[in-house]
Amino acid sequence: MRIESFDLLDSKDKFHQKALHWSGQFDEISFFNSNGMSDQWGKFERILAVKALYSFRAEENVFDQLDAFLKLHQLPFIPGFLSYDLKNEIEELQTTGKDQLGFPEAYFFVPAIILRWTDDQVHIEAEDPVKIYQAILNTKIPATAPISVQVQSRWTKSEYVKAFENVQAHIQRGDIYEVNLCQEFFAEGADITPVEVYHRLNTISPTPFSSFFKIGHHFIISASPERFLAKRQEKLISQPIKGTAKRGANSVEDQQIIAEMLKSKKEIAENVMIVDLVRNDLTRSALPGTVEATHLFEIQSFEQVHQMISTVTCMQDPKISNVDIFRNTFPAGSMTGAPKIAAMQICDQLEGRKRGIYAGSIGYFDSVHDEFDFNVVIRSLLYNKEKQYLSFHTGGAVTNQAAADQEYQECLLKASAILEALDASLGS
Repeated sequence: MRIESFDLLDSKDKFHQKALHWSGQFDEISFFNSNGMSDQWGKFERILAVKALYSFRAEENVFDQLDAFLKLHQLPFIPGFLSYDLKNEIEELQTTGKDQLGFPEAYFFVPAIILRWTDDQVHIEAEDPVKIYQAILNTKIPATAPISVQVQSRWTKSEYVKAFENVQAHIQRGDIYEVNLCQEFFAEGADITPVEVYHRLNTISPTPFSSFFKIGHHFIISASPERFLAKRQEKLISQPIKGTAKRGANSVEDQQIIAEMLKSKKEIAENVMIVDLVRNDLTRSALPGTVEATHLFEIQSFEQVHQMISTVTCMQDPKISNVDIFRNTFPAGSMTGAPKIAAMQICDQLEGRKRGIYAGSIGYFDSVHDEFDFNVVIRSLLYNKEKQYLSFHTGGAVTNQAAADQEYQECLLKASAILEALDASLGS
């Protein structure tokens, strides 16, 4: 394997589009794109990895097998994903919801070819970097094809309200404090070009943890704004999102909305509950006394929404392995509720569909530098090309102070970018 650097003769955006279309010939693709929003913890502006030399796929005993796979392959970039339903392996839980997508519970691969973007260059690691560079430059970006998809909601509004009221009844009985209730949107007979849909979604909704992932006929098209967990020089970093508001029509409205978010007892309470949950989860992997909320209630603005984000960090206990850190913290507390186990049980009872990759995590392990970085799979489209089945979920926090109509509208707001990328309206 050689690494060579090449000047970007095309613009960055055009070259990465060409690279993604070129990558379609491979069964395995992982593309991470920070959209220029990478923070102090991010390592890549853009990185594309294709073609598995070795791969890891598991349905049970996942964490032990993943630990063995990572020890066998000591490499600086091993991308992959973890399904939300690994909760069943961590706790005494089960998933009863239907699954029409058929993704594995976990998948990672050792790539044969890696492209990394920097300011005006692309760095290609492969057996013949020059050949790959020329092949990408010569790739034609196909003309945009019209998309014909009819997206349906799994629940009617009245069914959502019924589930919402069921959650609030649990809260009033003292079973839980907060639940992240999610609903599925789906399309059958959906014939889409995943790379084109990813480009459209990333144009409409650029986010710092955007990703495109392919294994065989399974695709993940993600515009995630949320980091689940990163490790940098023995420090663990989690950045839960809890608190959402629609963008204003102009900067003055935006500032008014942000000020209202920061004064909202509801938004602050939701965020605090999840920060406490994340702190508790991290304690199991931390050196004593090192867990702290370093930033609380920061507002980050994206194309469709403002988000309230907090940052929780700790120093890793050296007796705890990287894989055990995931066992101790997975899935993301922002996608469950509190207390975590009870919230997951209630979600499974009410939602009726397997979450699968949604609410799980996509990222990479760097075994050379002993680091990793993983997102939370939200604002993401999942697609089984063989079955022509397309699915995405949206959700929001249900607390005792929450109102059903507002939370339902928030679910639709979170669905808006994906619907626009699909050029789809929402059917009844």
